Amino acid sequence: MARSKWRFWCWPGELRQCGLLGMNRRNLEYLAACNPRQCYPSVDDKLRTKQICQARGIRVPATYAVVGRNGDVGRFPALLGGQQDFVIKPAKGAEGRGIVVIASHDGRQFTTAGGQTMTTTDLRYHLSTILSGLHSLGGQPDRAIIEQRVIRHPAFDDVAVGGTPDIRIIVYRGTPAMAMVRLPTVASCGRANLHQGAVAAGIDLDTGRTFGGVCKGRAVARHPDTAHPIAGLAVPEWSTLLAGAVDLSNGLGLGYLGVDFVLDASLGPVVLEANARPGLAIQVANLQGLVPCLEAIDSHRLELLPPRRPPTHAARRQPMRFSQRGPVKARASVPARAATNHPRLNDG
Repeated sequence: MARSKWRFWCWPGELRQCGLLGMNRRNLEYLAACNPRQCYPSVDDKLRTKQICQARGIRVPATYAVVGRNGDVGRFPALLGGQQDFVIKPAKGAEGRGIVVIASHDGRQFTTAGGQTMTTTDLRYHLSTILSGLHSLGGQPDRAIIEQRVIRHPAFDDVAVGGTPDIRIIVYRGTPAMAMVRLPTVASCGRANLHQGAVAAGIDLDTGRTFGGVCKGRAVARHPDTAHPIAGLAVPEWSTLLAGAVDLSNGLGLGYLGVDFVLDASLGPVVLEANARPGLAIQVANLQGLVPCLEAIDSHRLELLPPRRPPTHAARRQPMRFSQRGPVKARASVPARAATNHPRLNDG
């Protein structure tokens, strides 16, 4: 009896042939080459990212208060200013840790978006854990942000349960490279977190429509809770999302960036955060690797460069100069590329 050729694994060489981008290659060829280290503090701190967005006219949720000292924790909930719904999150948090979404409260009892009840003491304790760095990158002391709660756009009512979907766009050298939408489910407790059971779907960059669907590592065609088809969903204001992602990438000075948006029912697209080390699960959602997309962007950029003139005959015959370590050939005086002033090359 012939053995089945189907298998649930792939050789590393097969993954490379599919154009799948791995973590090591991402770090060495793209993050190290495109993201200057001095720009990381601006993207790792959500408050600084929001300030950059506001300076460039990119919409972000309103900030109600910032808790930076333990002495400010006792002033909660007076810091809310009468707001009935809000979000608490760490300024330097990662992977969605430390985020609490409050849908309503009476001053003593607070109800989360998932229906859980918390007291004032519970939230004060949560604020203290944020300040101590429990949820931040590297465990460093942090600040807590109390900001506006985003209300889900009606376009996602049939494909989201208990929470708000978010849209991630990967921007490479000022050009959108890939995008996906993450849809919350009952299993993910209303969070758009793929590791907790949310659904991911790729987004066509030209049309802004979803295709495919993946949940818990398996291809799905319908939302597991609503049974609504995932493919074919048109993302509202898609051109605004793409323009905002590119603009924020330029403002942060990063050449490889993931920008997370949510669609508010009244505000439209707003930026939640940016990520200088975006994950690679977006390839699973799009059912294709990132490498061909990134290489296509590089090829297009090279086509914009004028042909480089070879060094002159005199430059080729530069004399040798000597140092303590031995002979060193003098550098040839090659004309600088005039294309460095091209607008597409200075976009970040």
